[in-house]
Amino acid sequence: MLIAIIRTLILYVFVIFAVRIMGKRQISDLQPTELVITLIISDIASLPLENTDQPLLSGVVPVLILIFCEIIASMIMMKNGKFRKLICGSPVMVIEDGEIKQDAMKKLRMTTEDLCIQLRQADVFCLEDVQYCIVETNGKLSVLKKPPKRNPDASDMGIEIPDNGIEVVVISDGEYLDNSIKLCGINKDKLNKILSKNKVKKDGVFIMTCDKTGNYNIIEKEKKG
Repeated sequence: MLIAIIRTLILYVFVIFAVRIMGKRQISDLQPTELVITLIISDIASLPLENTDQPLLSGVVPVLILIFCEIIASMIMMKNGKFRKLICGSPVMVIEDGEIKQDAMKKLRMTTEDLCIQLRQADVFCLEDVQYCIVETNGKLSVLKKPPKRNPDASDMGIEIPDNGIEVVVISDGEYLDNSIKLCGINKDKLNKILSKNKVKKDGVFIMTCDKTGNYNIIEKEKKG
């Protein structure tokens, strides 16, 4: 039993390491090759778990080979557009200038119900509102509405909006988040001054957010009654 637990933990860490090497895409964003590799890795990694008599390397070595193949294929796709097109395919336009391209939908084996469902997921509930619709290589839709149906932005309204940068969490559950601190261009000394000004200790902070202009928000931990 102890051996099975140890093997499981080793494979768990190894598979996480393998997925990290291949990238950070969500399952819905995977290209065909990445999805296939992910599925195969999960199957291969399960074999030594099901059969404890099987050597652990019988699951590790094939996974390493698959990772190597995926990295090589990714590098080739970055350099060679034809190879990328062969492996991943090309985006397909299914609505052009407001007109549904039925031949393209037949080629994709995409029904009208499929199209409408994905349009609704893109916050489009009327076909008449769509000017262009493209099915990307990962299966997702990119939608551009007709000009009268697009939301106006600040430039359309002649409004100048200040750039406050991105608001990030700089303290989480009493701990500094170094990457976030760098992202908003602040330092720990300044954070400590803000905390002192608000008479709050770092260990008592549940969440603190900040942006590059110095705007911040502090949420303290709930005190146990």
